[in-house]
Amino acid sequence: MTPAAPAPRVALFVTCLVDLIRPRIGFAAIRALEAAGCTVVVPAGQTCCGQPALNSGARDEAIAIARRTIALLEGHDAVVVPSGSCAATIRAHYPELFEHDPAWLARAEAVAANTYEIMAYLDEVRGWRPDTALAATATYHDSCSGLRELGIKAQPRRLLNHVAGLSLTPLKGAETCCGFGGTFCVKYPAISNAIATEKAAAIDASGADLLLAGDLGCLMNMAGKLHREGSPVRAFHAIEVIAGMGDGPAIGEAS
Repeated sequence: MTPAAPAPRVALFVTCLVDLIRPRIGFAAIRALEAAGCTVVVPAGQTCCGQPALNSGARDEAIAIARRTIALLEGHDAVVVPSGSCAATIRAHYPELFEHDPAWLARAEAVAANTYEIMAYLDEVRGWRPDTALAATATYHDSCSGLRELGIKAQPRRLLNHVAGLSLTPLKGAETCCGFGGTFCVKYPAISNAIATEKAAAIDASGADLLLAGDLGCLMNMAGKLHREGSPVRAFHAIEVIAGMGDGPAIGEAS
Protein backbone atom coordinates (compact mmCIF):
# COMPACT_ATOMS: atom_id res chain seq x y z
CA MET A 1 0.00 0.00 0.00
CA THR A 2 1.33 3.45 -0.91
CA PRO A 3 1.70 5.57 2.22
CA ALA A 4 -0.51 8.66 2.38
CA ALA A 5 1.18 11.90 1.47
CA PRO A 6 1.97 14.03 4.51
CA ALA A 7 -0.34 16.94 5.18
CA PRO A 8 1.03 20.13 3.63
CA ARG A 9 2.30 22.61 6.20
CA VAL A 10 0.59 25.85 5.29
CA ALA A 11 1.42 29.30 6.66
CA LEU A 12 -1.65 31.48 7.05
CA PHE A 13 -0.89 35.15 6.42
CA VAL A 14 -3.83 36.63 8.28
CA THR A 15 -3.66 40.26 6.96
CA CYS A 16 -3.92 43.29 9.18
CA LEU A 17 -7.57 44.04 8.35
CA VAL A 18 -8.65 40.52 9.27
CA ASP A 19 -6.61 40.64 12.47
CA LEU A 20 -7.97 44.01 13.58
CA ILE A 21 -11.48 44.13 12.11
CA ARG A 22 -12.79 40.62 11.36
CA PRO A 23 -10.78 37.84 13.06
CA ARG A 24 -13.47 35.27 12.31
CA ILE A 25 -12.27 35.31 8.68
CA GLY A 26 -8.94 33.99 9.92
CA PHE A 27 -10.65 31.26 11.93
CA ALA A 28 -12.81 30.37 8.92
CA ALA A 29 -9.65 30.12 6.82
CA ILE A 30 -8.08 27.73 9.33
CA ARG A 31 -11.24 25.61 9.46
CA ALA A 32 -11.39 25.30 5.66
CA LEU A 33 -7.67 24.57 5.28
CA GLU A 34 -7.78 21.89 7.95
CA ALA A 35 -10.85 20.35 6.32
CA ALA A 36 -8.82 20.27 3.11
CA GLY A 37 -6.14 18.20 4.85
CA CYS A 38 -3.62 20.91 5.69
CA THR A 39 -1.61 21.55 8.83
CA VAL A 40 -1.98 25.27 9.46
CA VAL A 41 0.56 27.47 11.20
CA VAL A 42 0.21 31.19 11.85
CA PRO A 43 3.73 32.67 11.93
CA ALA A 44 4.13 34.94 14.93
CA GLY A 45 5.21 38.49 14.30
CA GLN A 46 3.46 38.98 10.97
CA THR A 47 2.24 42.49 10.27
CA CYS A 48 0.98 44.35 7.20
CA CYS A 49 2.13 43.05 3.81
CA GLY A 50 3.28 46.57 2.92
CA GLN A 51 0.69 47.30 0.25
CA PRO A 52 -0.38 50.73 1.63
CA ALA A 53 3.24 51.89 1.77
CA LEU A 54 3.93 50.54 -1.71
CA ASN A 55 0.83 52.17 -3.21
CA SER A 56 1.70 55.47 -1.54
CA GLY A 57 5.19 55.56 -3.02
CA ALA A 58 7.00 54.80 0.25
CA ARG A 59 9.27 52.27 -1.42
CA ASP A 60 11.92 52.04 1.30
CA GLU A 61 9.29 51.35 3.94
CA ALA A 62 7.63 48.76 1.68
CA ILE A 63 10.98 47.00 1.18
CA ALA A 64 11.58 46.87 4.93
CA ILE A 65 8.15 45.32 5.50
CA ALA A 66 8.67 42.87 2.63
CA ARG A 67 12.00 41.67 4.05
CA ARG A 68 10.40 40.99 7.41
CA THR A 69 7.45 39.20 5.84
CA ILE A 70 9.58 37.06 3.54
CA ALA A 71 11.73 35.93 6.48
CA LEU A 72 8.59 34.91 8.39
CA LEU A 73 6.97 33.02 5.50
CA GLU A 74 9.93 31.08 4.14
CA GLY A 75 10.13 27.33 4.64
CA HIS A 76 6.46 26.39 4.40
CA ASP A 77 4.82 24.16 1.82
CA ALA A 78 2.53 27.05 0.92
CA VAL A 79 1.55 30.52 2.08
CA VAL A 80 -2.20 31.13 2.00
CA VAL A 81 -3.87 34.54 2.27
CA PRO A 82 -7.61 35.33 2.70
CA SER A 83 -7.20 38.46 0.56
CA GLY A 84 -6.59 38.88 -3.14
CA SER A 85 -4.91 42.26 -2.68
CA CYS A 86 -2.44 41.09 -0.03
CA ALA A 87 -1.72 37.85 -1.87
CA ALA A 88 -1.09 39.86 -5.04
CA THR A 89 1.30 42.17 -3.18
CA ILE A 90 3.43 39.22 -2.09
CA ARG A 91 3.10 37.23 -5.29
CA ALA A 92 3.33 39.99 -7.92
CA HIS A 93 5.08 42.93 -6.29
CA TYR A 94 7.61 41.59 -3.79
CA PRO A 95 9.96 40.41 -6.58
CA GLU A 96 9.73 43.85 -8.20
CA LEU A 97 10.93 45.48 -4.98
CA PHE A 98 14.16 43.48 -5.08
CA GLU A 99 14.97 43.58 -8.79
CA HIS A 100 18.38 45.16 -7.99
CA ASP A 101 19.15 42.96 -4.98
CA PRO A 102 19.94 39.43 -6.22
CA ALA A 103 20.06 37.77 -2.80
CA TRP A 104 16.70 39.11 -1.67
CA LEU A 105 15.22 38.71 -5.16
CA ALA A 106 15.75 34.94 -4.98
CA ARG A 107 14.06 34.79 -1.59
CA ALA A 108 11.19 37.04 -2.72
CA GLU A 109 10.61 34.93 -5.83
CA ALA A 110 10.58 31.71 -3.82
CA VAL A 111 7.96 33.02 -1.39
CA ALA A 112 5.96 34.65 -4.20
CA ALA A 113 5.77 31.41 -6.17
CA ASN A 114 4.49 29.63 -3.06
CA THR A 115 1.81 32.20 -2.12
CA TYR A 116 -1.87 31.70 -2.93
CA GLU A 117 -5.16 33.45 -2.36
CA ILE A 118 -7.09 31.03 -0.14
CA MET A 119 -9.92 30.12 -2.48
CA ALA A 120 -7.52 29.53 -5.36
CA TYR A 121 -5.44 27.30 -3.11
CA LEU A 122 -8.42 25.25 -1.91
CA ASP A 123 -9.87 24.90 -5.40
CA GLU A 124 -6.84 24.58 -7.70
CA VAL A 125 -4.11 23.16 -5.49
CA ARG A 126 -6.03 20.98 -3.03
CA GLY A 127 -9.00 20.18 -5.27
CA TRP A 128 -11.17 20.42 -2.16
CA ARG A 129 -14.93 20.95 -1.97
CA PRO A 130 -16.83 22.07 1.14
CA ASP A 131 -19.41 19.94 2.91
CA THR A 132 -21.29 22.82 4.50
CA ALA A 133 -24.78 24.30 4.20
CA LEU A 134 -26.48 27.69 4.28
CA ALA A 135 -30.01 28.43 3.11
CA ALA A 136 -29.62 31.80 1.41
CA THR A 137 -29.28 33.63 -1.88
CA ALA A 138 -25.93 35.33 -2.41
CA THR A 139 -24.27 37.52 -4.99
CA TYR A 140 -20.52 37.80 -5.54
CA HIS A 141 -18.29 40.85 -6.08
CA ASP A 142 -14.95 40.27 -7.81
CA SER A 143 -12.31 42.32 -6.01
CA CYS A 144 -9.95 44.21 -8.29
CA SER A 145 -6.56 42.87 -7.18
CA GLY A 146 -7.66 39.27 -6.92
CA LEU A 147 -9.35 39.36 -10.31
CA ARG A 148 -6.82 41.35 -12.31
CA GLU A 149 -3.54 40.32 -10.71
CA LEU A 150 -4.30 36.72 -9.68
CA GLY A 151 -7.16 35.61 -11.93
CA ILE A 152 -9.53 34.89 -9.04
CA LYS A 153 -12.94 34.49 -10.67
CA ALA A 154 -14.22 30.95 -11.08
CA GLN A 155 -12.52 29.47 -8.00
CA PRO A 156 -14.75 31.00 -5.28
CA ARG A 157 -17.86 30.27 -7.31
CA ARG A 158 -16.89 26.61 -7.71
CA LEU A 159 -16.47 26.32 -3.94
CA LEU A 160 -19.69 28.20 -3.16
CA ASN A 161 -21.64 25.99 -5.55
CA HIS A 162 -20.93 23.10 -3.17
CA VAL A 163 -22.49 24.85 -0.15
CA ALA A 164 -25.83 23.08 0.21
CA GLY A 165 -28.84 25.39 0.11
CA LEU A 166 -26.87 28.39 -1.19
CA SER A 167 -28.07 29.92 -4.44
CA LEU A 168 -25.78 32.29 -6.35
CA THR A 169 -27.38 35.11 -8.31
CA PRO A 170 -25.48 37.33 -10.78
CA LEU A 171 -24.32 40.81 -9.83
CA LYS A 172 -24.43 43.45 -12.56
CA GLY A 173 -20.96 44.95 -12.79
CA ALA A 174 -19.45 42.22 -10.59
CA GLU A 175 -15.99 43.05 -11.96
CA THR A 176 -16.37 46.81 -11.42
CA CYS A 177 -14.45 48.39 -8.53
CA CYS A 178 -16.45 48.98 -5.35
CA GLY A 179 -14.73 52.36 -4.82
CA PHE A 180 -12.52 51.33 -1.90
CA GLY A 181 -9.10 51.03 -3.50
CA GLY A 182 -7.23 51.25 -0.19
CA THR A 183 -5.84 54.79 0.04
CA PHE A 184 -7.90 55.79 -3.03
CA CYS A 185 -11.03 56.21 -0.90
CA VAL A 186 -9.15 58.59 1.38
CA LYS A 187 -7.56 60.64 -1.40
CA TYR A 188 -10.66 60.82 -3.61
CA PRO A 189 -13.67 60.44 -1.31
CA ALA A 190 -16.23 61.96 -3.67
CA ILE A 191 -15.29 59.64 -6.54
CA SER A 192 -15.11 56.68 -4.16
CA ASN A 193 -18.58 57.43 -2.81
CA ALA A 194 -20.05 57.74 -6.30
CA ILE A 195 -18.64 54.35 -7.28
CA ALA A 196 -19.87 52.77 -4.03
CA THR A 197 -23.34 54.22 -4.59
CA GLU A 198 -23.60 52.52 -7.99
CA LYS A 199 -22.26 49.28 -6.56
CA ALA A 200 -24.77 49.30 -3.69
CA ALA A 201 -27.64 49.85 -6.12
CA ALA A 202 -26.50 46.88 -8.20
CA ILE A 203 -26.22 44.68 -5.10
CA ASP A 204 -29.75 45.60 -4.02
CA ALA A 205 -31.06 44.98 -7.53
CA SER A 206 -29.61 41.45 -7.50
CA GLY A 207 -32.24 40.38 -4.98
CA ALA A 208 -29.62 38.56 -2.90
CA ASP A 209 -29.71 38.12 0.86
CA LEU A 210 -25.94 38.09 1.12
CA LEU A 211 -23.03 39.90 -0.50
CA LEU A 212 -19.87 37.81 -0.73
CA ALA A 213 -16.33 38.72 -1.80
CA GLY A 214 -12.73 37.73 -1.12
CA ASP A 215 -11.30 40.98 0.26
CA LEU A 216 -12.30 42.47 3.60
CA GLY A 217 -11.46 46.02 2.49
CA CYS A 218 -14.00 45.83 -0.32
CA LEU A 219 -16.54 44.19 1.95
CA MET A 220 -16.18 46.83 4.65
CA ASN A 221 -16.67 49.56 2.06
CA MET A 222 -19.73 47.95 0.48
CA ALA A 223 -21.26 46.85 3.80
CA GLY A 224 -20.95 50.38 5.14
CA LYS A 225 -22.60 51.86 2.08
CA LEU A 226 -25.39 49.29 2.09
CA HIS A 227 -26.06 49.99 5.77
CA ARG A 228 -26.20 53.76 5.21
CA GLU A 229 -28.61 53.23 2.31
CA GLY A 230 -30.87 51.12 4.52
CA SER A 231 -30.31 47.91 2.57
CA PRO A 232 -31.07 44.57 4.24
CA VAL A 233 -28.23 42.80 2.35
CA ARG A 234 -25.63 41.34 4.73
CA ALA A 235 -21.94 41.04 3.84
CA PHE A 236 -19.58 38.11 4.50
CA HIS A 237 -16.17 37.04 3.30
CA ALA A 238 -16.77 34.06 1.01
CA ILE A 239 -14.50 31.83 3.08
CA GLU A 240 -16.83 32.29 6.08
CA VAL A 241 -19.71 30.78 4.11
CA ILE A 242 -17.52 28.09 2.56
CA ALA A 243 -16.25 27.08 6.01
CA GLY A 244 -19.74 26.87 7.48
CA MET A 245 -19.53 30.15 9.42
CA GLY A 246 -22.06 32.16 7.42
CA ASP A 247 -24.75 31.98 10.12
CA GLY A 248 -23.03 34.41 12.50
CA PRO A 249 -23.01 38.20 12.58
CA ALA A 250 -22.34 39.85 9.24
CA ILE A 251 -19.67 42.49 8.66
CA GLY A 252 -20.68 45.61 10.60
CA GLU A 253 -23.10 43.77 12.90
CA ALA A 254 -22.55 43.39 16.62
CA SER A 255 -21.11 40.02 17.57
